Amino acid sequence: MAFSPEAKARFMEAALAESLNALPACRPNPPVGCVIVARDQIVATGFTGAPGAPHAEASAIASLSHTDNAAALSAFVTLEPCAFQGRTPSCATALAALGIGSVFVGIVDPDPRNNGQGLRLLADAGVHVELGILEHEIRAFLTPHLAGTRTD
Repeated sequence: MAFSPEAKARFMEAALAESLNALPACRPNPPVGCVIVARDQIVATGFTGAPGAPHAEASAIASLSHTDNAAALSAFVTLEPCAFQGRTPSCATALAALGIGSVFVGIVDPDPRNNGQGLRLLADAGVHVELGILEHEIRAFLTPHLAGTRTD
């Protein structure tokens, strides 16, 4: 689905608001938020849980009431979905396996285990990926949380 710049900003603002729910339990992992949109409406939300608990994308996927026609769904995520398996499965892989149509991302995850690999995994799976939605606001919020030792 094509979104206007205003709609993209609105949905990413909702994802950023979700990320606040992650604090403080998610530490030392970054507080990430995700919303899933269908037909210009938010149909699922999620945020990163405590270490070892689902990340924002997995939490949002789990809260979907149905996943038929997943190609019509779009995810808005504050931080690039992880491409690696740590304590939890790869979120980029989960989104691709769902068959989601689009993923809109605030900023690239600077973690060397990711750093663009999640975006490539999604694009290679045929998912439309767009980076930089509300980049300045998200970078200002997330940067202090990205320097810590992560336990993903």
